[in-house]
Amino acid sequence: MSPRAPIAREPADVVRIASAASDLADVGERVSRCRACPRLVQWREQVAAEKRAAFRDEEYWGRPVPGFGDANARIMIVGLAPAAHGANRTGRMFTGDRSGEWLYAALYRAGLASQPIAVRKDDGLELRDVYISAPVHCAPPANRPTTEERDTCRPWLVRELQLVTPSVVVVLGGFGWAALWPALRAADAELPAGIPLFGHGVEVPLAAATVLGCYHVSQQNTFTGRLTESMLDDILTRAKQLTR
Repeated sequence: MSPRAPIAREPADVVRIASAASDLADVGERVSRCRACPRLVQWREQVAAEKRAAFRDEEYWGRPVPGFGDANARIMIVGLAPAAHGANRTGRMFTGDRSGEWLYAALYRAGLASQPIAVRKDDGLELRDVYISAPVHCAPPANRPTTEERDTCRPWLVRELQLVTPSVVVVLGGFGWAALWPALRAADAELPAGIPLFGHGVEVPLAAATVLGCYHVSQQNTFTGRLTESMLDDILTRAKQLTR
């Protein structure tokens, strides 16, 4: 992490610092130093200090988690926020938790990931034609960011959308669905007059991209069968079709 990267300490700082990022690597440097949301800063650092017993010998990342993937991706996946003992520990989106196990296994089956597992940042995983981000880059208490925290974090997602220019955006869950549309608007995307309600498999064609809804890969959905492997595979197959 570059010591020269500016630090956002207020919402206005996030707008200024995010908009000035030159590329995705620069966005990652800048977002990883953000301290604009006091509640999230306190929580992510508390979790990193206290740790879960199973990971007591590991050094937690404990900072905002940058987006991850192919800088030339045509498919962008938007989740919710890092998990306290997953990405907040490993420093990479959806890495080190059950949700990531589901997502990366599905990406591998779809030919979009180099391997089906994701356990740490240096495990060799590479994504092909996919970039993963979230509306909130810090782990929130109870996995529930506030509306203010979501809005404060939005400029990072806006800049990622501008730099990736995806032709398909797969949104995991209702929180990400609600957060995406203001970000698209801020990125100068043309939006429909009425935004459809979130649902699994819902497609919204835009002038430059298609937004595709998918149930989140959380254990609440995967353990109960609300989201099955075949349902997730179908979403990724459809996303690939829409890039052609």
